[in-house]
Amino acid sequence: MEPLQISEGAPDLSAFPRAAWLQAERRVLTIATARDLGYADPQGVPTLREALAGWLARRRGIAVSPERIIVTAGVTGALSLIAQTMRERGATSCGIEDPSADGNRRILGYWLDELHPVPVDGHGIDVAALEASGVRAVLTTPAHQFPTGVVLSPSRRRELIAWAERVDGVIIEDDYDSEYRYDRAPIPALQASAPERILHISSLSKVLAPALRIGWMIAPEGWADDLVRRRWATDLGSPALPQLVLADLIGSGVLERQVRRLRLRHRQRRDAAVAAIRDHMPGCRVEGIAAGLHVQVMLPDGVDDADLAQRAVSEGISVKPLSDYRFSPGPPGLVIGYGPHSSARLTAAIAALGRLL
Repeated sequence: MEPLQISEGAPDLSAFPRAAWLQAERRVLTIATARDLGYADPQGVPTLREALAGWLARRRGIAVSPERIIVTAGVTGALSLIAQTMRERGATSCGIEDPSADGNRRILGYWLDELHPVPVDGHGIDVAALEASGVRAVLTTPAHQFPTGVVLSPSRRRELIAWAERVDGVIIEDDYDSEYRYDRAPIPALQASAPERILHISSLSKVLAPALRIGWMIAPEGWADDLVRRRWATDLGSPALPQLVLADLIGSGVLERQVRRLRLRHRQRRDAAVAAIRDHMPGCRVEGIAAGLHVQVMLPDGVDDADLAQRAVSEGISVKPLSDYRFSPGPPGLVIGYGPHSSARLTAAIAALGRLL
Protein backbone atom coordinates (compact mmCIF):
# COMPACT_ATOMS: atom_id res chain seq x y z
CA MET A 1 0.00 0.00 0.00
CA GLU A 2 1.33 3.45 -0.91
CA PRO A 3 2.08 5.79 2.00
CA LEU A 4 -0.35 8.56 2.86
CA GLN A 5 0.81 11.58 0.86
CA ILE A 6 0.75 14.68 3.07
CA SER A 7 3.42 16.69 1.31
CA GLU A 8 1.71 17.90 -1.84
CA GLY A 9 -0.05 21.26 -1.88
CA ALA A 10 -3.03 19.73 -3.62
CA PRO A 11 -6.72 20.57 -3.19
CA ASP A 12 -9.41 18.05 -2.33
CA LEU A 13 -9.82 16.54 -5.80
CA SER A 14 -12.79 14.49 -4.62
CA ALA A 15 -14.64 17.83 -4.61
CA PHE A 16 -14.17 18.37 -8.35
CA PRO A 17 -17.58 19.58 -9.64
CA ARG A 18 -18.15 16.66 -12.02
CA ALA A 19 -21.86 17.21 -12.54
CA ALA A 20 -21.42 20.93 -13.16
CA TRP A 21 -18.56 20.25 -15.57
CA LEU A 22 -20.66 17.76 -17.53
CA GLN A 23 -23.58 20.18 -17.67
CA ALA A 24 -21.32 22.96 -18.90
CA GLU A 25 -19.78 20.64 -21.47
CA ARG A 26 -23.24 19.75 -22.81
CA ARG A 27 -24.14 23.42 -23.05
CA VAL A 28 -20.91 24.19 -24.89
CA LEU A 29 -21.35 21.32 -27.34
CA THR A 30 -24.96 22.29 -27.96
CA ILE A 31 -24.07 25.80 -29.12
CA ALA A 32 -20.51 25.25 -30.43
CA THR A 33 -20.08 26.48 -33.99
CA ALA A 34 -17.90 24.98 -36.70
CA ARG A 35 -15.44 27.78 -35.98
CA ASP A 36 -15.32 26.77 -32.29
CA LEU A 37 -14.36 23.25 -33.36
CA GLY A 38 -11.52 24.42 -35.57
CA TYR A 39 -8.03 25.52 -34.60
CA ALA A 40 -8.13 27.86 -31.62
CA ASP A 41 -6.32 31.13 -31.25
CA PRO A 42 -2.88 30.21 -29.79
CA GLN A 43 -3.35 33.02 -27.28
CA GLY A 44 -6.47 31.30 -25.98
CA VAL A 45 -10.17 31.20 -26.82
CA PRO A 46 -11.51 34.78 -26.65
CA THR A 47 -14.53 33.67 -24.58
CA LEU A 48 -12.27 32.31 -21.85
CA ARG A 49 -9.97 35.33 -21.90
CA GLU A 50 -12.99 37.59 -21.43
CA ALA A 51 -14.21 35.46 -18.53
CA LEU A 52 -10.73 35.44 -16.96
CA ALA A 53 -10.47 39.23 -17.23
CA GLY A 54 -13.61 39.53 -15.08
CA TRP A 55 -12.41 36.83 -12.69
CA LEU A 56 -9.05 38.53 -12.17
CA ALA A 57 -10.68 41.90 -11.58
CA ARG A 58 -12.98 40.44 -8.92
CA ARG A 59 -10.57 38.03 -7.26
CA ARG A 60 -7.10 39.55 -7.65
CA GLY A 61 -7.60 43.28 -8.17
CA ILE A 62 -6.15 43.12 -11.68
CA ALA A 63 -7.64 45.37 -14.35
CA VAL A 64 -6.60 43.78 -17.63
CA SER A 65 -8.13 43.52 -21.08
CA PRO A 66 -8.69 40.06 -22.58
CA GLU A 67 -6.15 40.94 -25.27
CA ARG A 68 -3.38 40.93 -22.62
CA ILE A 69 -4.18 37.44 -21.30
CA ILE A 70 -2.42 34.36 -22.72
CA VAL A 71 -3.91 30.95 -21.92
CA THR A 72 -1.20 28.40 -21.08
CA ALA A 73 -0.77 24.76 -20.14
CA GLY A 74 -0.83 25.59 -16.45
CA VAL A 75 1.83 27.49 -14.54
CA THR A 76 4.45 25.05 -15.78
CA GLY A 77 3.60 25.85 -19.38
CA ALA A 78 3.76 29.57 -18.65
CA LEU A 79 7.17 29.28 -16.98
CA SER A 80 8.51 27.24 -19.87
CA LEU A 81 7.36 29.88 -22.39
CA ILE A 82 8.88 32.68 -20.32
CA ALA A 83 12.21 30.91 -19.87
CA GLN A 84 12.50 30.14 -23.58
CA THR A 85 11.67 33.72 -24.47
CA MET A 86 14.23 34.98 -21.97
CA ARG A 87 16.91 32.81 -23.58
CA GLU A 88 15.89 34.04 -27.02
CA ARG A 89 16.47 37.58 -25.74
CA GLY A 90 19.91 36.73 -24.42
CA ALA A 91 19.00 36.30 -20.72
CA THR A 92 20.19 32.94 -19.39
CA SER A 93 19.96 33.47 -15.62
CA CYS A 94 17.12 34.12 -13.18
CA GLY A 95 16.73 34.76 -9.47
CA ILE A 96 14.55 32.37 -7.51
CA GLU A 97 13.44 32.31 -3.88
CA ASP A 98 15.31 30.13 -1.40
CA PRO A 99 13.48 27.98 -0.40
CA SER A 100 11.13 27.51 -3.33
CA ALA A 101 8.97 24.97 -5.16
CA ASP A 102 10.99 22.15 -6.66
CA GLY A 103 8.88 22.01 -9.84
CA ASN A 104 9.50 25.67 -10.66
CA ARG A 105 13.23 25.25 -10.09
CA ARG A 106 13.35 22.25 -12.42
CA ILE A 107 11.47 24.00 -15.23
CA LEU A 108 13.58 27.16 -15.11
CA GLY A 109 16.74 25.10 -14.67
CA TYR A 110 15.92 23.09 -17.78
CA TRP A 111 15.81 26.16 -20.03
CA LEU A 112 18.24 28.56 -18.33
CA ASP A 113 21.94 28.26 -17.54
CA GLU A 114 21.91 29.66 -14.01
CA LEU A 115 19.46 30.04 -11.15
CA HIS A 116 20.50 32.43 -8.37
CA PRO A 117 18.93 31.58 -5.01
CA VAL A 118 17.67 34.62 -3.11
CA PRO A 119 16.96 34.27 0.64
CA VAL A 120 13.44 34.67 2.03
CA ASP A 121 12.80 36.06 5.51
CA GLY A 122 9.71 37.04 7.46
CA HIS A 123 8.95 39.88 5.02
CA GLY A 124 9.38 37.84 1.84
CA ILE A 125 12.17 37.85 -0.72
CA ASP A 126 15.32 39.76 0.29
CA VAL A 127 15.53 42.47 -2.37
CA ALA A 128 19.01 43.60 -1.32
CA ALA A 129 20.30 40.07 -1.88
CA LEU A 130 18.47 39.95 -5.19
CA GLU A 131 20.18 43.13 -6.34
CA ALA A 132 23.58 41.82 -5.25
CA SER A 133 23.09 38.72 -7.44
CA GLY A 134 23.22 40.82 -10.60
CA VAL A 135 20.26 39.11 -12.28
CA ARG A 136 17.56 41.04 -14.14
CA ALA A 137 14.72 38.54 -13.73
CA VAL A 138 13.26 36.84 -10.66
CA LEU A 139 10.52 34.32 -9.91
CA THR A 140 8.62 35.08 -6.72
CA THR A 141 5.44 34.03 -4.88
CA PRO A 142 4.41 37.28 -3.16
CA ALA A 143 0.85 36.44 -2.05
CA HIS A 144 1.87 33.29 -0.17
CA GLN A 145 5.51 32.31 -0.45
CA PHE A 146 6.13 28.64 -1.04
CA PRO A 147 6.93 26.92 1.22
CA THR A 148 7.47 29.41 4.09
CA GLY A 149 3.95 30.82 3.88
CA VAL A 150 4.99 34.46 4.38
CA VAL A 151 3.43 37.37 2.50
CA LEU A 152 5.63 39.89 0.71
CA SER A 153 5.37 42.96 2.94
CA PRO A 154 4.25 46.34 1.54
CA SER A 155 7.76 47.79 1.87
CA ARG A 156 9.29 44.80 0.10
CA ARG A 157 6.72 45.06 -2.67
CA ARG A 158 7.84 48.63 -3.27
CA GLU A 159 11.51 47.66 -3.09
CA LEU A 160 11.02 44.80 -5.55
CA ILE A 161 9.29 47.00 -8.11
CA ALA A 162 11.94 49.70 -7.66
CA TRP A 163 14.64 47.05 -8.26
CA ALA A 164 12.98 46.01 -11.52
CA GLU A 165 12.88 49.64 -12.65
CA ARG A 166 16.54 50.24 -11.76
CA VAL A 167 17.91 47.21 -13.58
CA ASP A 168 15.36 47.27 -16.43
CA GLY A 169 14.31 43.86 -15.19
CA VAL A 170 11.22 41.69 -14.97
CA ILE A 171 9.37 40.02 -12.10
CA ILE A 172 7.65 36.67 -12.64
CA GLU A 173 4.75 36.55 -10.18
CA ASP A 174 3.52 33.03 -9.43
CA ASP A 175 0.06 33.59 -7.91
CA TYR A 176 -0.33 29.87 -7.26
CA ASP A 177 -2.93 29.50 -4.47
CA SER A 178 -4.22 33.01 -3.91
CA GLU A 179 -7.85 31.81 -3.72
CA TYR A 180 -7.28 30.44 -0.23
CA ARG A 181 -6.81 33.00 2.52
CA TYR A 182 -8.66 32.03 5.71
CA ASP A 183 -8.20 34.90 8.15
CA ARG A 184 -8.89 37.89 5.87
CA ALA A 185 -9.31 38.90 2.24
CA PRO A 186 -6.29 38.05 0.05
CA ILE A 187 -3.92 40.87 -0.77
CA PRO A 188 -4.16 42.08 -4.40
CA ALA A 189 -1.79 40.64 -6.94
CA LEU A 190 1.57 42.39 -7.35
CA GLN A 191 0.88 42.76 -11.09
CA ALA A 192 -1.55 45.61 -10.48
CA SER A 193 1.30 47.74 -9.07
CA ALA A 194 3.63 47.48 -12.08
CA PRO A 195 1.97 45.83 -15.08
CA GLU A 196 4.84 46.63 -17.44
CA ARG A 197 7.42 45.00 -15.17
CA ILE A 198 5.55 41.88 -14.11
CA LEU A 199 4.75 38.60 -15.83
CA HIS A 200 1.78 37.32 -13.83
CA ILE A 201 1.14 33.56 -14.00
CA SER A 202 -1.51 31.42 -12.35
CA SER A 203 -3.97 28.57 -12.91
CA LEU A 204 -7.03 26.93 -11.41
CA SER A 205 -5.21 23.72 -10.49
CA LYS A 206 -5.84 24.41 -6.80
CA VAL A 207 -9.56 25.09 -7.36
CA LEU A 208 -10.52 22.49 -9.97
CA ALA A 209 -7.81 19.97 -10.83
CA PRO A 210 -4.22 19.92 -12.13
CA ALA A 211 -5.33 17.46 -14.82
CA LEU A 212 -7.08 20.26 -16.73
CA ARG A 213 -3.70 21.83 -17.57
CA ILE A 214 -5.24 25.27 -18.01
CA GLY A 215 -3.46 28.34 -16.73
CA TRP A 216 -2.85 31.89 -17.88
CA MET A 217 -0.30 34.62 -18.08
CA ILE A 218 -0.53 38.40 -18.19
CA ALA A 219 2.49 39.74 -20.01
CA PRO A 220 3.89 43.26 -20.38
CA GLU A 221 3.24 44.71 -23.81
CA GLY A 222 6.84 44.21 -24.89
CA TRP A 223 6.65 40.48 -24.14
CA ALA A 224 3.20 39.48 -25.33
CA ASP A 225 3.81 39.01 -29.07
CA ASP A 226 6.94 36.92 -28.55
CA LEU A 227 5.18 34.69 -26.01
CA VAL A 228 2.15 34.12 -28.26
CA ARG A 229 4.39 33.31 -31.23
CA ARG A 230 6.29 30.79 -29.16
CA ARG A 231 3.04 29.24 -27.95
CA TRP A 232 1.90 28.87 -31.55
CA ALA A 233 5.22 27.34 -32.60
CA THR A 234 5.17 24.93 -29.64
CA ASP A 235 1.74 23.34 -29.96
CA LEU A 236 -0.76 25.78 -31.58
CA GLY A 237 -2.24 26.50 -28.15
CA SER A 238 -4.46 24.77 -25.61
CA PRO A 239 -7.47 22.59 -26.55
CA ALA A 240 -10.47 24.80 -27.25
CA LEU A 241 -13.33 22.78 -25.76
CA PRO A 242 -12.03 22.70 -22.15
CA GLN A 243 -11.43 26.45 -22.42
CA LEU A 244 -15.04 26.98 -23.47
CA VAL A 245 -16.26 24.79 -20.61
CA LEU A 246 -14.17 26.74 -18.09
CA ALA A 247 -15.52 30.02 -19.47
CA ASP A 248 -19.04 28.67 -18.92
CA LEU A 249 -18.23 27.71 -15.31
CA ILE A 250 -16.91 31.20 -14.61
CA GLY A 251 -19.84 32.93 -16.29
CA SER A 252 -22.46 30.79 -14.53
CA GLY A 253 -21.01 31.37 -11.06
CA VAL A 254 -20.10 27.71 -10.54
CA LEU A 255 -16.44 28.53 -10.05
CA GLU A 256 -17.20 31.16 -7.40
CA ARG A 257 -19.28 28.62 -5.47
CA GLN A 258 -16.53 26.02 -5.82
CA VAL A 259 -13.99 28.42 -4.30
CA ARG A 260 -16.30 29.19 -1.36
CA ARG A 261 -16.94 25.49 -0.74
CA LEU A 262 -13.28 24.53 -0.87
CA ARG A 263 -12.15 27.50 1.20
CA LEU A 264 -14.38 26.35 4.07
CA ARG A 265 -13.25 22.73 3.75
CA HIS A 266 -9.56 23.57 3.51
CA ARG A 267 -9.74 26.03 6.40
CA GLN A 268 -11.21 23.33 8.64
CA ARG A 269 -8.47 20.92 7.63
CA ARG A 270 -5.76 23.50 8.23
CA ASP A 271 -7.18 24.18 11.67
CA ALA A 272 -7.11 20.44 12.39
CA ALA A 273 -3.51 20.14 11.19
CA VAL A 274 -2.34 23.11 13.28
CA ALA A 275 -4.11 21.73 16.37
CA ALA A 276 -2.56 18.30 15.83
CA ILE A 277 0.93 19.81 15.47
CA ARG A 278 0.40 21.71 18.72
CA ASP A 279 -0.82 18.58 20.54
CA HIS A 280 1.48 15.91 19.10
CA MET A 281 4.67 17.70 17.99
CA PRO A 282 5.89 19.65 21.05
CA GLY A 283 8.78 21.97 20.35
CA CYS A 284 7.63 22.48 16.76
CA ARG A 285 5.99 25.60 15.38
CA VAL A 286 3.87 26.45 12.36
CA GLU A 287 5.08 29.38 10.28
CA GLY A 288 3.33 31.51 7.68
CA ILE A 289 -0.13 32.98 7.27
CA ALA A 290 -3.44 31.11 7.41
CA ALA A 291 -3.68 30.46 3.69
CA GLY A 292 -3.05 27.97 0.93
CA LEU A 293 -2.94 24.20 1.10
CA HIS A 294 0.14 23.51 3.20
CA VAL A 295 1.85 24.47 6.43
CA GLN A 296 5.57 24.76 7.10
CA VAL A 297 6.47 23.17 10.43
CA MET A 298 9.80 24.09 11.98
CA LEU A 299 11.45 21.26 13.91
CA PRO A 300 13.66 21.50 17.00
CA ASP A 301 17.30 22.33 16.35
CA GLY A 302 19.42 19.30 15.65
CA VAL A 303 16.67 17.21 14.06
CA ASP A 304 17.54 15.83 10.61
CA ASP A 305 14.37 16.61 8.62
CA ALA A 306 15.37 14.34 5.71
CA ASP A 307 15.94 11.44 8.11
CA LEU A 308 12.61 12.10 9.82
CA ALA A 309 10.81 12.09 6.45
CA GLN A 310 12.54 8.84 5.51
CA ARG A 311 11.54 7.17 8.79
CA ALA A 312 7.96 8.39 8.33
CA VAL A 313 7.64 6.11 5.30
CA SER A 314 7.82 3.12 7.65
CA GLU A 315 4.73 4.57 9.38
CA GLY A 316 2.89 4.79 6.06
CA ILE A 317 3.36 8.56 5.69
CA SER A 318 4.99 10.48 2.86
CA VAL A 319 6.04 13.99 3.88
CA LYS A 320 8.59 16.40 2.42
CA PRO A 321 11.49 17.76 4.45
CA LEU A 322 12.07 21.49 4.20
CA SER A 323 15.68 20.79 3.17
CA ASP A 324 14.37 19.43 -0.16
CA TYR A 325 13.19 22.94 -1.05
CA ARG A 326 16.38 24.75 -0.05
CA PHE A 327 19.43 25.74 -2.07
CA SER A 328 21.43 26.56 1.07
CA PRO A 329 21.42 24.79 4.45
CA GLY A 330 18.94 26.07 7.00
CA PRO A 331 16.87 25.13 10.05
CA PRO A 332 15.05 21.78 9.79
CA GLY A 333 11.36 21.57 8.99
CA LEU A 334 8.56 19.70 7.27
CA VAL A 335 6.06 20.83 4.65
CA ILE A 336 2.66 19.27 5.35
CA GLY A 337 -0.15 19.43 2.81
CA TYR A 338 -3.66 19.14 4.22
CA GLY A 339 -5.97 19.75 1.24
CA PRO A 340 -6.91 16.19 0.22
CA HIS A 341 -7.25 14.66 3.70
CA SER A 342 -9.93 14.53 6.37
CA SER A 343 -9.22 16.02 9.76
CA ALA A 344 -9.05 12.55 11.30
CA ARG A 345 -6.47 11.30 8.81
CA LEU A 346 -4.39 14.43 9.24
CA THR A 347 -4.45 14.13 13.02
CA ALA A 348 -3.41 10.47 12.88
CA ALA A 349 -0.56 11.19 10.47
CA ILE A 350 0.75 14.12 12.50
CA ALA A 351 0.50 12.06 15.71
CA ALA A 352 2.69 9.44 14.04
CA LEU A 353 5.23 12.13 13.12
CA GLY A 354 5.21 13.25 16.73
CA ARG A 355 6.02 9.73 17.91
CA LEU A 356 8.93 9.57 15.47
CA LEU A 357 10.26 12.85 16.88
